[in-house]
Amino acid sequence: MTTLARAARRINRLIGRLFRTAPLTCVALIAFWTVGALSGALRDPDDELVARVGFGTDSPLWTALTSALWAMDLTGYLATTALLLVFGTLAERELGAARTAAIFLGSHLVGVFLGSGVVLLGSDLGWSWLDSLVGAVAAGPSFGGVGLALALTFRMPVPWRRRVRLITGLSVLVLALYSGWLEDLLRLAAGVVGLLIGLLFLRGDTPHQPRTSAETRVLVGLLVAASALGPVVVLMSPFPNGPLSWYSDVVAVAQPAQEDVDLVCGSDAVELCRTMVIQLSYGRLPAMVMSLLPALLLLVLAEGLRRGRRFAWWSALVCTVAHAAFIGWYVVDAARIPDIGSVEVVFSYSVPILGPVAITAVLLVTRARFTVRLPRHAVRKFWRFTLGSVGSLSALYVFGGYLARDQFTPEPGFAQLLADLPKRFLPPGYLLGLVPLQFEANGFVGSLLFEYTGVVFWLIVLAGLLMASWRAWPSSSQEEAARAGELVRRHGGSTLSYMTTWRGNQYWFTPDGETAIAYRVVATIALTVGDPVGPARVDALRGFAEFCQENGWTPCLYSVDAETKALAESLGWSAVQIAEDTVVELGALTFTGKKWQDVRTALNKAAKAGITAEWCDYATAPYAITDQIRSISAEWVADKGLPEMGFTLGGLDELTGEGVRCLLAVDGDRTVHGITSWLPVYAQGEVVGYTLDFMRRRSTGFRGAMEFLIASAALELKAEGVRFLSLSGAPLARLDRGERPRALQRVLDLTGQVLEPVYGFRSLFAFKAKFQPTYRPMFMAYPDSAALPRIANAVGRAYLPHVNVRQGVRLATRMITRS
Repeated sequence: MTTLARAARRINRLIGRLFRTAPLTCVALIAFWTVGALSGALRDPDDELVARVGFGTDSPLWTALTSALWAMDLTGYLATTALLLVFGTLAERELGAARTAAIFLGSHLVGVFLGSGVVLLGSDLGWSWLDSLVGAVAAGPSFGGVGLALALTFRMPVPWRRRVRLITGLSVLVLALYSGWLEDLLRLAAGVVGLLIGLLFLRGDTPHQPRTSAETRVLVGLLVAASALGPVVVLMSPFPNGPLSWYSDVVAVAQPAQEDVDLVCGSDAVELCRTMVIQLSYGRLPAMVMSLLPALLLLVLAEGLRRGRRFAWWSALVCTVAHAAFIGWYVVDAARIPDIGSVEVVFSYSVPILGPVAITAVLLVTRARFTVRLPRHAVRKFWRFTLGSVGSLSALYVFGGYLARDQFTPEPGFAQLLADLPKRFLPPGYLLGLVPLQFEANGFVGSLLFEYTGVVFWLIVLAGLLMASWRAWPSSSQEEAARAGELVRRHGGSTLSYMTTWRGNQYWFTPDGETAIAYRVVATIALTVGDPVGPARVDALRGFAEFCQENGWTPCLYSVDAETKALAESLGWSAVQIAEDTVVELGALTFTGKKWQDVRTALNKAAKAGITAEWCDYATAPYAITDQIRSISAEWVADKGLPEMGFTLGGLDELTGEGVRCLLAVDGDRTVHGITSWLPVYAQGEVVGYTLDFMRRRSTGFRGAMEFLIASAALELKAEGVRFLSLSGAPLARLDRGERPRALQRVLDLTGQVLEPVYGFRSLFAFKAKFQPTYRPMFMAYPDSAALPRIANAVGRAYLPHVNVRQGVRLATRMITRS
């Protein structure tokens, strides 16, 4: 079967499952798109059609129903489809088709009448914004979709309930206040109705749960982000109409229109005319980036707030206070415009001031939640980098501009360029009426210096702030690593417990210091390396989760056993199998019978070829041996043509660990044909088992070297009294136990299938089956399903930390061609 045919079958199964789960939503979307296609609404917005079927203050009552069958444009069709596919499907699964339909229609019908009532009331009060909506019409099932989404939040888990309400509520509110057309207002009204329906009919008896620090940080970050997104909505909208649309001039300033420039230049305002002409000469890209700069800065700080960073809290506080002061000055001047109603003055000019003031108050109240400080060396590095960028770009602008001064009009001198320097770091719109401009750039070099100096600087600063928000600064010392190693030897653990001692790990300890968790932070995900080491696993999981929340990370227990998985699930976490551990019990091991034929063959052929198994300590082995091992490893990596994997897969550096034993396949000429490394597994201070880690074979050497080495290790370690060998986990491969896999498990199975031609995980699993092991599933446990995409990214980066662009393209190409 071809890849295309398999993809078609998967799509058909997905559609069939969707129809079985949410038949009402599927039928409604089919009808929605069919009506739009037959009426021509998908091609071009039809004002006459919308006027007939849309709802407005002057429309017939029956249009309240027909307005749910059309959208205003193609963007509306796509956005509504996404909205209903998510929340319509969830609602039918939770509430059933009948109640879903009732909530959707109730939110839509009551919402459109409530919104039209608000329009008429505002028009009677003389509010010019609402008066401009009288006689307008709007259509779209997104009204009922928003109401359905907000009503459904009463049946969601508490964290999701708060997030969906805040994100959906802020989205519709921002659209109503800044875009401000009738459909935006009706969508907001329907959302309010949906909340009331959920409060009256769907509210359960769930006890109130106080917000955690992590949840508070997310909510505060969303508030700061929303304060930046509103003006961006206006800037991106061709015809903003909302009562706060003027506020975009404060946060995201666009270039002046040619008509306005001509009007000003026709008056006596010479300085203002020169400034506007220079503004208009900016290229589209640098003008757009610099105009969005304040909004981008707030968005970056919002991410830092979400991570609990103290520097983001201080920066956001300074920005909001500065915004409040600047907006106050702007409003005092703008509110003097005559012929504006009192209601409009109170709302349109008080809300922009109250917004930053309210956010400032929220920041002050929640100050104790933002406790994550950057280490001093990180702060020094940031300021050194920032100030160095300012100095370098300033020198480049002043000296480069002086050398290319003939590309400016009028031609500036050195002092004029130096005086103009601070203006290069301000958005061009902020220069209007505040800082006059004296010259403009004409040539290529002059334009590059004039327009892009500020762009490059602020992109560097924003990238630095993002890195400071995302990056984890390792703090574990060699002393902590030694403590963790001592706990491993004293308490033992899973077959992967020795990996907690590897370089690159950080450590968290319980207050009594008797239980440790090894982890590494990748892209804000704290990935643990195996199970907690020590007696207090439950307390360790709780404490580690709180520790991660305090630092703005998402914990993920990786490669844990069934016991740790059960403990995590008792705390409300989710889990999925990610590998299969293969354990060979040595007590009654004998290589007899047909099932051991391949192993006996390898042992016999090795004896005939004069190949023997020799133990060695890599750190003290002769150079002639270690040089061959390095050569074999380099040959293996080069043959793959892909980067060597890390994280739970050791390399040459891990061969030198204390207690690690290497077994070599050596012939009579002292040629190394293969190597395996074995990590000790402890229990009560004694070695009770070994875990296979490093495996390499010379490409031109003895072909059965791996079977020979593993069988030899099993026989010799059995004679030493070792209880078991673990052949380690086979990633993305598992034993079929007859259970119906969940969606995430199916995704991981598919990932293993796609990666098989490249890394051969399933082939490795089949190879280990030769030794008749006992299979033990290994799991990944995580507290929040919303973080799964970031977890997947973090795991990939942990295993392949040094992949460059060329290797990434090669990896993708090989997966596609071999699949």
